[in-house]
This record gives sequence, structure tokens and C-alpha cells, in this order.
Amino acid sequence: MDDFDKAKIMEFPRSVLIGHDVLDRLPEMCASFRFGKAGLMVTGGNTYSVAGKAIEDYMSGKYEVSVLKTGNATLESLEEVKTAAAETKSTFILAVGGGSKIDLSKIASDDLGIPFISIPTNAAHDGMASDRATLKMDIGPQSVSAASPLGVLADTHVICQSPYRFLASGCADVISNLTALKDWEFARRLRNEDFSRSAYSLSLYAAETIMENSELIRPDLEESVWIALRPIIISGISMSVAGSSRPTSGSEHMFSHAIDIMYPGRAMHGEQCGVGSIMMMYLHGGDWKVIRDALDNIGAPTTGRQIGLKDEEVIEALTLAAGIRKDRFTILGNGINRETAAKVAKATGVI
Repeated sequence: MDDFDKAKIMEFPRSVLIGHDVLDRLPEMCASFRFGKAGLMVTGGNTYSVAGKAIEDYMSGKYEVSVLKTGNATLESLEEVKTAAAETKSTFILAVGGGSKIDLSKIASDDLGIPFISIPTNAAHDGMASDRATLKMDIGPQSVSAASPLGVLADTHVICQSPYRFLASGCADVISNLTALKDWEFARRLRNEDFSRSAYSLSLYAAETIMENSELIRPDLEESVWIALRPIIISGISMSVAGSSRPTSGSEHMFSHAIDIMYPGRAMHGEQCGVGSIMMMYLHGGDWKVIRDALDNIGAPTTGRQIGLKDEEVIEALTLAAGIRKDRFTILGNGINRETAAKVAKATGVI
């Protein structure tokens, strides 16, 4: 009698289109998915001007697309999206914007059981193709399981128009996979945690690709967007393979989330993760200088001051980071004291 009984579902984007001026290919993508006629565009005021209006025009005559301009990824905005989708009898969602619009669409798609297409207008982090989303709650940002996009349509010309800081932040987010993977290996050895070699390999490939090309990623160059987008998308897909955010989120993300709770609005998610990754690699005994140099090449922050934190605030966030996700074992263990935190931050030049 075979008592082997395992099952796992991995959801990936069925179609990923990256290129210059590809927004007009959206109706073709929708047709390939055999979408119904009614859809909802989830966007914001600025992103509607950047890409939403053009998409509305391209879809006109082929699909009936209602437009919802909403705000941050909060519970209130999520209910707004779900209500709009129900009232318009939408059979699909178009997420046009940055992380918050895509996250809202992911969760609404999952809750309503209708597909969505991810159409990023910037590349600030690796969530555009993943099945994980972040909701802003009173207790801080919460990562939740959601739907994977059925398709990703990334226009390099549109993304190049966004501030370069967004792209640098996205690259830093992917570079920080290096310490997330160290933490995952650490948890596997000490806690026998579930581990996916495939997800590990995808995440590592994404991080190494950004690192190897860090000197080619520059402001106002569409080629830089092209170089960065593929590994950013692959990084997100690694989460779908793993069935969790483990391959891309470890102690460096806990440091970032601690900042979000204690000192909100100081810097971008990827920027904070990049700085956190420098310190966490030091704790792992790895080559933290390579991470610092790659971030510096790209123009991403490498110090606390560059992410708007005073020295004391860096130390405080570092000491509290381990308590952010007690279910996730990392190099931080049960936490580090202020003396150790200060030593790490000073040794790596973060303070």
C-alpha cells in the first residue's frame, strides 16, 4: 500500500509580454484568454493618465471596461474594488498601476473568482507577477495569499517614464533575495522547514541577474528597464512555485516591515529591503560588500540616512525586526540586542 499522499498547486501567469509600446496588444491578450465582454480597470489618478486612458481607448469597441480610480491597498479600497466589480458584472480585472493597484486586484480576483491581468506602470518591487499581496492594516503591512495574474503586460516605455527611484527600488527588492534564500536554507537545516529547490533556483537566478547587470541599470534608459524586468518578474514567479514568499522574503523584509510600522513613509519597500539585506548578509557571514556595491551601482540606498532613518532608528528597527513574523525563522532567531544591532549597522556602514 503506497501511503505517499502529496498534492501541490502552482499558479503562474499564462502569458507574459514585455516590450516597447505594447499596450495596444492588450485586447489580443484578453481574446486569447476568452474573457467575457465586461471588465473592470483598477487604477489611480496618475496611472490612469500614464497608461489607463490609452488602455481604455484600445479596449473600446471590443470590451466594456469600467474604470475605478482608487487609493492604497487597504481593506476599504479592497471593498471598493469588489463592489465595483460586482455592480458592473465584470468578468475580469485589469490592474493598471503600481504595487497597490496590483495587490488590490490580486486579492479581489481571488475573492471573486475572476481572472486579472497585471499591467505595471512602474517596477518598484517584484509583486507584479506573484500570488502574494500586501494589505496596509492598522498593525502594519500584512502579506496575504492571493491570485496569480493570468497575464502580465509590461510596457517598457511606460515604465521608463516613472521616476528612476522606482526601478532602483525594484532591483534592490530582488537583490535582497540573496539573504531571504540564506534564511530559507538556515531554516531548512535547523527546523527542517519545507524547501523548494525550483523556487530557490528561480529566486537566485533573478537576484544574480540584477547583480551581474548592476552597472548597466541607469536612469532614463529604456534598455535598463528591459534588463531589470525579466528578473523582477521571475522573482515574483518563484513565490508561486514555493507557495509562499519564502524565496524572496526573510530577515531583510522583517527589518523593512519594522520600519513601516515604526517610521512609516520614510522610504520605499525595496529600498528598505536592500539596506536590510546588507546587514543580514553580514550576520550570515556572507559577502555583504558585494550586495552594497551592486546597490550603489544601481543608485539604490545603502545607508540608514539614505532611507530617512537616524542611526538610533536603524538600531531600533533592527532589534524589533525578529518579532514582526514569529512564524518565520531567520538569522535573527528570537531577536538581537541593541549592542549587537549597533555593531552590525556600524560594521556595514549602514550607520
